[in-house]
Amino acid sequence: MNKSRLIRNLKNGKVNDHGATAMKKHIRHPIRPFYDGNSDILILGSFPSVKSREQMFFYGHPQNRFWKVIASVFDADCPGTIPEKKAFLKKHHIALWDVIGSCDIEGSSDASIENAAANDLSVILESARIRAIFVNGKTAEKYYRKYIEPETGRKAVCLPSTSPANAAWSVDRLAEQWRAAIRLAGSEPGPEQIK
Repeated sequence: MNKSRLIRNLKNGKVNDHGATAMKKHIRHPIRPFYDGNSDILILGSFPSVKSREQMFFYGHPQNRFWKVIASVFDADCPGTIPEKKAFLKKHHIALWDVIGSCDIEGSSDASIENAAANDLSVILESARIRAIFVNGKTAEKYYRKYIEPETGRKAVCLPSTSPANAAWSVDRLAEQWRAAIRLAGSEPGPEQIK
């Protein structure tokens, strides 16, 4: 494989740690949803990256800007370890999971996803007081609208992706958009307040 193709495949998540092109395989989502009864914001990605699946926690790839962005939204230090990330999420009442529960995927490439099946969000929605649902990027939005919104009747706000593939957006620009959307959602009544 020539160097430019290897670099392109690396950026697209199509190369494993040994430089070999990844093959598409069917994978079940291995990470349990993170939430508690006080969660009021639910942020959904599409499907965990290879690095996230290895770490067994969300947004594990060091080039994904999720943790920098969400820390900036709440004017906090960026959590580094998984226990710090969990403490941050609890403190700010954030639930995390992904839209897709299983799919055929090549490496970490959202563009390669086929045969997707959705996660059942009822486990979170019936246990937590979720006021607002956000999806991280267009792939998560596509599958949310296709599979989850018809089941729950709840709309999700699409936020620009924190993935390194969304290189046109800087961390500051992402944080500005995420902050505005999350603050707006916090000022609106949640579904339990609308009768």
